[in-house]
Amino acid sequence: MAPRTSYASPASSRRFRGPKPPALGPFLAFVLAFLVFTPAQAQKTDRAKTIGHRMFCMCGCKQILVECNHVGCTMSTAMLKKLDAEVASGKSDDLILQAFVQDFGAEVIAEPPAKGFNWLAWIMPFAVVGAGLYVIRALLARWSRPAGPTPALPSGPAPPPEVLARIREETERDDA
Repeated sequence: MAPRTSYASPASSRRFRGPKPPALGPFLAFVLAFLVFTPAQAQKTDRAKTIGHRMFCMCGCKQILVECNHVGCTMSTAMLKKLDAEVASGKSDDLILQAFVQDFGAEVIAEPPAKGFNWLAWIMPFAVVGAGLYVIRALLARWSRPAGPTPALPSGPAPPPEVLARIREETERDDA
């Protein structure tokens, strides 16, 4: 009987006998779940949610702060934590909004305040709709009128019967 020969090298037949590396799957799933659900759980009160609906997220997405749905958006997370801290400190809504305006600028406010030049943002939509309705009404009124004055029928005595008979004969001759 011939001896068995192994074609595998001795180094490849050895197996790693040290400690196994930790599994990354559960860790990555935990990190992903933490990043996804952290902004949604940052609000602790209805008042914080109400104030958060009055501000934009400043990450550049132009979404309402409490509705920013970017996975791992650090800006909304930080803003929501600051908002919760401000609400917990007992400040009024206007003071909280002013603090955010000082930190991020006037573009953080989702709706312009109804004073000064910002009144145009509140008035213009209604003014444009009103002007459009006025134009449509004027056009419909113009199109429903007759094109011009209707000619008046000649007034006076009716033509004699001989003239009418002659007109009928000439008309019949022209038609034939």
